[in-house]
Amino acid sequence: MPRPLRPTLQHLPTWLDQAMLYEVYPQSFLDTNGDGIGDLPGVIAKLDHIRSLGCDGVWLNPCFVSPFGDAGYDVADFMRVDPRYGTNADLARLCREAHRRGMRVLLDLVAGHTSVEHPWFRAASGPRRTPYHDWFIYTETPWADPGTPHRWVSGVGERCGQYLANFFWFQPALNFGWTDPDPAKPWQKPVDHSGPRAVRAEMKRIMRHWLDLGCDGFRVDMASSIVRNQHGADTAGCQAFWREVHAMLARDYPEAALISEWSLPRDAIAGGFHVDFMIHFGTPAYTRLFRSEANANLTGEAGDSFFHRDGRGDITAFLDHYLDHYRATKGRGFIALPTGNHDIHRLSLNRDRDDLAVAYAFLLTMPGVPVVYYGDEIGLRHQDLPSKEGGYNRTGARCPMQWDGSRNAGFSSAPASDLYLPIDARRDRPTVAAQERDPDSLLHHVRRLAVLRRQNPVLGNTAGFTPLFAQRGRYPFVYERRLGRQRAVIAVNPSARSESARIRLPGAATACALASTRATFTPTRGGAEIVLGSRGWGIWLL
Repeated sequence: MPRPLRPTLQHLPTWLDQAMLYEVYPQSFLDTNGDGIGDLPGVIAKLDHIRSLGCDGVWLNPCFVSPFGDAGYDVADFMRVDPRYGTNADLARLCREAHRRGMRVLLDLVAGHTSVEHPWFRAASGPRRTPYHDWFIYTETPWADPGTPHRWVSGVGERCGQYLANFFWFQPALNFGWTDPDPAKPWQKPVDHSGPRAVRAEMKRIMRHWLDLGCDGFRVDMASSIVRNQHGADTAGCQAFWREVHAMLARDYPEAALISEWSLPRDAIAGGFHVDFMIHFGTPAYTRLFRSEANANLTGEAGDSFFHRDGRGDITAFLDHYLDHYRATKGRGFIALPTGNHDIHRLSLNRDRDDLAVAYAFLLTMPGVPVVYYGDEIGLRHQDLPSKEGGYNRTGARCPMQWDGSRNAGFSSAPASDLYLPIDARRDRPTVAAQERDPDSLLHHVRRLAVLRRQNPVLGNTAGFTPLFAQRGRYPFVYERRLGRQRAVIAVNPSARSESARIRLPGAATACALASTRATFTPTRGGAEIVLGSRGWGIWLL
């Protein structure tokens, strides 16, 4: 029998309290059939590697049937795995193998749009009315200005009108309805219209299909864009739909996780999501940590990252935004600060091993759900490449995983010319095999931090968070984690110069170092003095 829905909105799957996730871009992870493209059997073959990082959840980028104009984010069949990755049976086997290891599998749900090749859109874009006529947002004529800031496309199909596109022109927006339809614009259907109702019901059916097959939840693409108003997306309208999904999951799939690409955790968690990524849009917080340099920022805006050896960043540019969302969501959901993802430049860009080590010391000791982007655990490099499948300047973050020193770095047996994207050709390219042999490698550093996080709940997802030293334009950054009577202090200095901080720690008599590099912690009356050398960091239990 399904578990009754809790009386409060915020039902949280219990496994998220300790979860650590790993993002897999399947076409670039491991190719097992020699066609140059990664596949689901390849993910299965490397589950033990993922587990060795402390990750107990795998998030797969879209693996459904697609023409791949946007690397699978243009879905042509939500119910079937694309043949280049395998079959539905392969995905079911991936879920079983993950569960056997105590791991979970999350799918990427592109809820807001389809491909122009989806049968729904083909039926809706013809000259005659069909049951799918109102599943997409079409104006009454291709000539008039719709008078809204949305993206409109004309001249596709024989229907007299122009359709709203969610991102690229070939991604027509599904019609979840308008919260303030203009009577003068009959194409703006209210949320309770039969078309939007059918779309909402179908999206829930799709989710049930994959949950029944064995998957454990979803990361939702562009989660805040589905419901419209005259000014663009409507936050309240989007929240209302996702709360319906939240209630369905809490009632029928209580351990299924719902994770959003919203980047405003306060809004996403209020909308029923369990986890929200704080990434490169929504607020400048994440960008100011890692991506402010013009060559690492998709917008091209110049700035200074806090996590850079030049030491010109500002932790408060992150912290002011982060604390606002952390306080609004603590106990109700989680913020995810990922090492990177398929949409942004690699963390390794502009950073060496010591730079990455201090960044990981921060990322794996912050509250919320940590997420490792495939390859970041070995410092996989960002490559400057031509666009592939709509990647444009994101393409360089999607290159094949490098497993060993064999042909194509162990990614594929195909000729190099047939690879999905090229392998890093440099002799000193990082590989898993080489770093397995080096006890001081980034790979082992990540593993050690993950073990510390799991063994010490005070460093984990749910423990409290209080900044102790965070001054505008100053280094280092020092913060406390607290869980019950347990207390821990973490200090990070990404700059290349030595830095120090005096902090107040009432009630703390002694400190035990769990792990550190170029760091000293000296207790003082009512506090401590922390000294960190170049790219130094430390984790101490009080």
